[in-house]
Amino acid sequence: MTSVVQSVDWLAIAPPTIAAAVALIVLVADLFLPESRKPLLGWITTAGLALAALSLLPLLEGDRTTFCLTSDADVCSYAADHFALVIQFLVLGGALLTALLSISAVADSALPAGEYWFLLLSSAAGAALLPASRDLATLVIALEVASLPAFALVGLRRGNRLSSEAALKFFLSSVAATAVMLLGVSFVYAATGSMHLSEVAGGLTDVPGRFDSLVTAGVALTLVGFAFKAAAVPFHFWVPDTYVGAPLPIAAYLSVIGKAVGFSGLILVTVLAFPAYAHVWGPVVAVLAALTMTAGNVAALRQRPERTHSAVRLLAWSSVGQAGYLLVPIAAAAYVDDPSRAIGSTVAYALMYGAVNLGAFAVAALVARTSAGNRIADYRGLYATRPLAALALGFFLLCLAGLPPGVIGLFAKVTVFSVAVDAGLGWLAVVMAVNVVIALYYYLQWTAVLFRAPEAAAAVPHERPRVPAPLTAAIGLTAVLGIALSGAPQLVLRFASATLL
Repeated sequence: MTSVVQSVDWLAIAPPTIAAAVALIVLVADLFLPESRKPLLGWITTAGLALAALSLLPLLEGDRTTFCLTSDADVCSYAADHFALVIQFLVLGGALLTALLSISAVADSALPAGEYWFLLLSSAAGAALLPASRDLATLVIALEVASLPAFALVGLRRGNRLSSEAALKFFLSSVAATAVMLLGVSFVYAATGSMHLSEVAGGLTDVPGRFDSLVTAGVALTLVGFAFKAAAVPFHFWVPDTYVGAPLPIAAYLSVIGKAVGFSGLILVTVLAFPAYAHVWGPVVAVLAALTMTAGNVAALRQRPERTHSAVRLLAWSSVGQAGYLLVPIAAAAYVDDPSRAIGSTVAYALMYGAVNLGAFAVAALVARTSAGNRIADYRGLYATRPLAALALGFFLLCLAGLPPGVIGLFAKVTVFSVAVDAGLGWLAVVMAVNVVIALYYYLQWTAVLFRAPEAAAAVPHERPRVPAPLTAAIGLTAVLGIALSGAPQLVLRFASATLL
């Protein structure tokens, strides 16, 4: 008689499990710690995320799978392969930097510490689970575990109208996208009789003609939920208001970890589950990439320093434009025989974007300590008052623009561009080139503001407020990482190569 008891590889599932366990520890500790000791929860969270990231090291020795079918050991629900490890590294590293940004922000904004750290760890656990998921049910559950705490984090500034409005928009639009995605998953399951990605891929190679329309609709609808998390047009409308209304560290978290969740989900369902329907999702993703980068960059272009526009809103629209570039290699994977290089390009770009975008938000958090409005105009003369912070932000913006000395940004864009050309998507490469030029304007405009002479009223010497050590560490870590990668950009592509197949 065949045993139905599954063995669990605890080492394979350690990264999301540690994050979830520390979340429970923080929640219980919050009940017993006096108010004066609540800052300790932030350091417990930081240590927990660091431990979860370190648990990735033993997994580098080789691929590991668990939660496999007892009837077929090759069909599993969880795979700690190279792709999963790279995305988990991005997720847990990004969550760790978010925690450093949050330690002072929680105290300054009087946010409920226990709830904040529990929700952040819970969302990080779901985000770390998703890239290792190898069946549609686990993918959906991981997506929701990553998303539901994020809704609460966005609206955690109680009594703040912008925060409540942002959380409501984020929640309602996400629920609609999830409902559409679940409908698509049900269509795919009805046609294939399986939820495992490998089984779905096999089932879709020989679909009876009467089910073809059902599967086509299922494939298209399944992409919606992940496209929403990736902030792809037309599912991007929640981004600017949510980023502005959320606590600044959470806006940074959504801009990087939220996108990592969306893109890893898109990669898994398209390349692993739906390769037989590449003729359906390939053109769709290509069009989404073109529309997303154009909409994001054009909207960011309208954010002007002389019009007192928000720096966070500019970063929000910039992240939408960057999402378009990230979609290009996924679209290219539909048109090549070996999609591993295309997927590696997306992952490499995501690693670059994660490091420098978190750095930009870290400097924005520094400026927000003295300028609550966080307008682009508030950055004028930053070099005169905080030269190192100004140089760091200038470097991050040049990386995002793809200009030296931000070599890693240039390298990532050239890699994505070459993947599009090699896949025969010349028109998409042209659209990308035009958008890169558009983005240069607003990135360079903001960079120039940093080095202009301060306004007369602001030029009066005054005492600079002390910068918290965790915030300084976050800026320093991202700057060092960006500089190191700009010195050896090929390391990123090598690290991300051969990620999936």
